[in-house]
Amino acid sequence: MPTAQHPAPTTRVTALPTYVFAWLDELKAAARARGAELIDLGIGNPDRPTPAPVIDAIARAWADPSTHGYPPFRGAPRFLEAAANHMRRRFGVTVDPAREVLCVSGGKEGLAHLAMAYADETSVSLVPDIYYPVHGRATLLAGSRTHWMPLAAERDFLPDFSAIPAEAVAGAKLLFLNYPHNPTGAVATHAFFEEAVAFATRHSLVLVSDLAYSEITFDGFVAPSVLEIAGAKDVAVEVHSCSKSFNMAGSRIGFVAGNAEIVDALYAVRNNMGYGTPVPVQLGAALAFDHAERFTHDIASTYQGRRDVIVAGLRSLGWELDAPKGTMFVWARVPSGFGSQEWTQHLIDAAGVVVSPGNAFGPGGEGFFRVSLVADEARLGAAVERLRAAGVRYRA
Repeated sequence: MPTAQHPAPTTRVTALPTYVFAWLDELKAAARARGAELIDLGIGNPDRPTPAPVIDAIARAWADPSTHGYPPFRGAPRFLEAAANHMRRRFGVTVDPAREVLCVSGGKEGLAHLAMAYADETSVSLVPDIYYPVHGRATLLAGSRTHWMPLAAERDFLPDFSAIPAEAVAGAKLLFLNYPHNPTGAVATHAFFEEAVAFATRHSLVLVSDLAYSEITFDGFVAPSVLEIAGAKDVAVEVHSCSKSFNMAGSRIGFVAGNAEIVDALYAVRNNMGYGTPVPVQLGAALAFDHAERFTHDIASTYQGRRDVIVAGLRSLGWELDAPKGTMFVWARVPSGFGSQEWTQHLIDAAGVVVSPGNAFGPGGEGFFRVSLVADEARLGAAVERLRAAGVRYRA
């Protein structure tokens, strides 16, 4: 019988860059098949449990049959109120829980749906050339053209808005920012966000600030919200996530806050595509926001200790690098003679240590690699010693 011929996927799918993490999974599987015992510092998946009071709140809510139906499209009122209160206590920002806050099933989904709401074939999206993958891939899936904004180490991995070509700005609708920044660990100040808001206002852009790592900062640095800036609510929304702040990555819960019209556009996409996060998870997240300082202090302190182990270890192997002030990652240059993926494969083969190649995070990431702080300090120290035993050294 003839083989069935299926239609090809759209060019939105086929034109996507290679998903490097799929390649990395294949490398890890092959190494384990050979008997290798890997220390996996690749994916940024929190290794510690969700706080017990949050789990208890979710369990109590699941036991209540009234929570078993479809969740409200915008979010459970209790969750929306808790998110708004968190914005007020943490950032001094006032948002209306009924119109300026929307529950999302994780920050990644919220970012993807924002792209769907504003990016299309007629528009340009301004995306950093080192990015959390959904920032660049969701706009491509929506059919938008993308202008990559260079992030250079010499500029502390902050974009230079004045360097964006006029023709790119003229067609732009969306501007994506993410500070504290995955994967580089770079942070932004109020002054930078003032510049970003002014730029978005001048060019009528939708500014999307991904603040997933707001509570994972170190050395006294406190991450600001773009919504603290005067006029920001005219042009901006901010995406908040429980995944990293409260070790709730598997719960898929976060919120978007800011300009009511942008929130409504996101709401229009979401209510046509699904129902949202289960109410019991929303109620657990509400409790987490109510007690955010209690939970996030210990989580951030843990990551700071882990950061110090990796930074000291890499320095002892010849790397010159500054300790990042935020996120759960350390970003470092690949030694001379290697590309990012070649270096990743070399570390797996030579030392049984898994890192993420920098080009997984966009074109600007080539020549770098990312270490995820997803193991305890002893395990991270063991990873460094594996590198040392394998003769790994940095060479410019």
